[in-house]
Amino acid sequence: MLEEKGEQAARWLEETFASNNWTNSWRWGVYDFHHYHSNTHEVLGVYSGQALILLGGEKGEKVKVKPGDVIIIPAGVGHKCLSHDNQFTVVGAYPNGRSPDLLKGEKGERPKADQNIAQVPLPEADPLLGKDKGLIKIWG
Repeated sequence: MLEEKGEQAARWLEETFASNNWTNSWRWGVYDFHHYHSNTHEVLGVYSGQALILLGGEKGEKVKVKPGDVIIIPAGVGHKCLSHDNQFTVVGAYPNGRSPDLLKGEKGERPKADQNIAQVPLPEADPLLGKDKGLIKIWG
């Protein structure tokens, strides 16, 4: 029963994100090392389990996440999973189906990463709320 509920939630997240043009989705966890994407924003929708995620690099904010939580991570923002239970799984997706790069803050990444981040367009829609709400109003 619980697995079926998780599958339904994952499918709902994938379909909702896709209906707002956040595609190239996947199901998995969050890497346990700091990383960021210089060429795209990312959405994570938690559908199973719980975790503690660090957003914003080493001195960033620790956020507890559980099923139903959705996190939108702007391009260039570091993130990593600090801890999680065995059921923790998310649906991830990207605006316009972009393919994310995977950068770790290593020597030599900049200034190219900074140039990439500056060129990432604002999304056309919020992954959950669509074209006129959510991050469209906040980031607009």
